[in-house]
Amino acid sequence: MSKAIKDQAAILSKLGIEALNSMQEEASLAIQASNEVILLSPTGTGKTLAFLLPIIASLNPDIKKVQSLIIAPSRELAIQIEQVIREMGSGYKANVFYGGRYFSKDMQELNTVPSILIGTPGRIADHLRRQTFEIDEIKFLVLDEFDKSLEIGFDDDMIDICGHIPDVEKKILTSATNEPLIPGFVEIKKPITIDYLAGKTSSLTLKRVESPEKDKLKALVDLLRHLGNAPGIIFCNFKDSIQRTSDFLNEYGIDHGCFYGGMEQKERERALIKFRNGTHQLLLATDLAARGLDVPEIKFIIHYHLPVREQEFTHRNGRTARMHKEGTAYVLHYVKDELPEFINIEEVEQVESAPPLKPSGWRTLFISGGRKDKISKGDIAGLLFKQGKLDKGDVGMIELKTDCAFVAVNAKKVKALLPLVNNTKLKKKKVRVSRI
Repeated sequence: MSKAIKDQAAILSKLGIEALNSMQEEASLAIQASNEVILLSPTGTGKTLAFLLPIIASLNPDIKKVQSLIIAPSRELAIQIEQVIREMGSGYKANVFYGGRYFSKDMQELNTVPSILIGTPGRIADHLRRQTFEIDEIKFLVLDEFDKSLEIGFDDDMIDICGHIPDVEKKILTSATNEPLIPGFVEIKKPITIDYLAGKTSSLTLKRVESPEKDKLKALVDLLRHLGNAPGIIFCNFKDSIQRTSDFLNEYGIDHGCFYGGMEQKERERALIKFRNGTHQLLLATDLAARGLDVPEIKFIIHYHLPVREQEFTHRNGRTARMHKEGTAYVLHYVKDELPEFINIEEVEQVESAPPLKPSGWRTLFISGGRKDKISKGDIAGLLFKQGKLDKGDVGMIELKTDCAFVAVNAKKVKALLPLVNNTKLKKKKVRVSRI
């Protein structure tokens, strides 16, 4: 068995994956064989791993410069890619740079240059203009969700990025839609296209829900009660609409989080953490949440506002029915309004009267220590079980970050727990523990 095969087997074992799917296998072979690859596959099929495996296999441990540059259209997608690399445990350093955080933090991380650099177009273009790192060893350029990163608005930054590294050996473009044209400045000439879009056997169900009133808020509450306690995303077109909808849901005691571009990055990240760990089963979001977010097990999505373009409709729907699991997308519309041409749904969901939703049984705690303090998930669980006197079923998902951690705990135990674990030592660090 070759070293490359052994290394890949070790990575898959760490990720808990028995074998690659057919798309990942074909994409990996194409990336090894060709210098230009366009990978088209539905959301949730594992495109990130498909391009990371051949990239990591090609890295040279003796080169202490950036060897691969990955561009993502949103901070969350960029962060998620970096997290996947970390979980792969390859031993290669990866960093993620994006707008909304201090540039000095980027510079500090460049003291030890990463082999893989991930970032959003604006921040990466800024680094390239300032020449903060050497580019002569960059072999891979990946444009993840390229249909979004090549849209108008990113033009200048993407032109700068492609212009700075015109001689890169391999270019990989990924997307979950087959609509966009590739601008000439990307200089894709004879790509191999791996297309898994047309042949997808979707487990997604599409349904219409008719609101008798033009203001659909009451119809939304009725639909949520009808669906019961299950994780789902409600899509709105504008952040102002999210605030109005959020206020209405609060009046009915419906737990939820909010996620949109105008929020502080810290609040966006915490909204996703609470959504993942069950503190909130519902997420009110703009189309920012339609791409690349690590939010598994979504049972449904609701189009509270109809998307303007078919592309957004596709990406929103891709949040559910992922990786062969079932899911439903509901289009909530005023009964007298016409649906866009790209939404053709015959089946109408009959919403039945249902009791109010139950509040979440989980709360999220913040812990002021993380990986850099040599703290593990096991250390955190031990603190909560021993000093916090919690039972095994009282502790939910633990998310460990570089300098902090978040953990879901039984909502009924939080009040008694905090005095027992706050300002105590975890490993060698005194940590603060608080509810967020």
